[in-house]
Amino acid sequence: MAISIDKGLGIHPQALLAREARASVIASNLANADTPGYKAKDINFQDALNAVSKRSGYSLSRTHSKHFELNLEARPRELFRSPHQPDTGDGNTVEVEVERNLYMRNAMEYQASLRFLTDRIQGMQKALSGGR
Repeated sequence: MAISIDKGLGIHPQALLAREARASVIASNLANADTPGYKAKDINFQDALNAVSKRSGYSLSRTHSKHFELNLEARPRELFRSPHQPDTGDGNTVEVEVERNLYMRNAMEYQASLRFLTDRIQGMQKALSGGR
């Protein structure tokens, strides 16, 4: 019986990629907190997960049948966040406290996905080695 590594790992590798993309967007918001006119952005995690799960994007041609296929994933669509506070006059909609909280939550969820993935890999290693 053939073992599918993708099925064995589940959704966790895609979740890590989606969390990484969201961390990048939130970090960009924090970096531009003092930039006049900058609008805070975010990505919808479910949309990001769907984007990396589909592995949409450009597919590189293989020169040999035993070469691995490589797909370059498209980045999830960024959305503008609605601010909770009124405009301060410079047009910037980044709320540092909100961004920090979102970044920390995303980091914790990234760590959880990483732990789930690690547990899956350890389980597969155990199964392959006969439980030793």
